[in-house]
Amino acid sequence: MGIISLEKSSRLIWLGRYTERTFTICRTLSRCYDEMIDRDEYAYRSFLDCLGLPYIYGSRDAFIRTYIFDANDPNSLASQLNRALDNAIEMREELTSDTLCYIQMAQDALKEGNNSYAPMLTLQQVVDDLFAFWGSADDNVASEECRTLLKCGKYVERLDLYVRLGYSFQDVQKETMKLINRLGKSHFAHREEDAQKLRAWTEDEAAYRVSRQNILDLLWTLLS
Repeated sequence: MGIISLEKSSRLIWLGRYTERTFTICRTLSRCYDEMIDRDEYAYRSFLDCLGLPYIYGSRDAFIRTYIFDANDPNSLASQLNRALDNAIEMREELTSDTLCYIQMAQDALKEGNNSYAPMLTLQQVVDDLFAFWGSADDNVASEECRTLLKCGKYVERLDLYVRLGYSFQDVQKETMKLINRLGKSHFAHREEDAQKLRAWTEDEAAYRVSRQNILDLLWTLLS
C-alpha cells in the first residue's frame, strides 16, 4: 500500500480511539456496577466526574440504560461504538470484512442487551468482540502503517482514560511507553518533543502526580 491519505489516517486514528473508549469504559463500568449494586447506588457519579460528564441520569437504572445502551445520548457507549463502526465501514478495504465484522458484532451485542437483566454480561460480550477485532486487525490488515495508526489512536485514548479514571501509575507508565513506541513507527505528523514530554512526565510517580493535567492537554492535540 502507498502513502495513506490524511483523511484515511484520521479515520484510522479515530477508529482506534472510539474502539478503545468503548473497551476501557466497559471494563471500568464492570467495577463501578458492583459498587452501585452492593454499596452506593450513586457511585456512578464519581465515574461521570472523572470524565467531566454532567449528572443527567437521575438514578442508577437510568444511568445504566441510557449511558450504556441509548445511542441518542452522545456520550453513551452505544454512540461511541456507532462512531467506531462508521469509521470502520469507510476503511473496509484496508481493514478487510473479517476485521470489520467484529465491531458490527459488538454493536449487535449492545443492541440485543438493551433489555437484559444482566447488563454486565452484555458488556463482557462487547469486550470479547473488541479483543477479537484487535486480533483480527493484527492478522488481516496488510499495511503496517494502517495498523500503526490504529494503535496510535488506541493508546492515545487508553492513556487519556487511564489518567482521568485514576488507574495506577504503573498502568499509565506502561501505556505511555506503548504510545511512544507506536508514534516512533508512524509517518503521521507529530512532534518528537511531545513524545519526550510524555516520557518525562511519567518517568516517576512524583513527576506524574504533578503532570496529569499536562498529559491530558498534550494528548488532546497530539494526533490532531
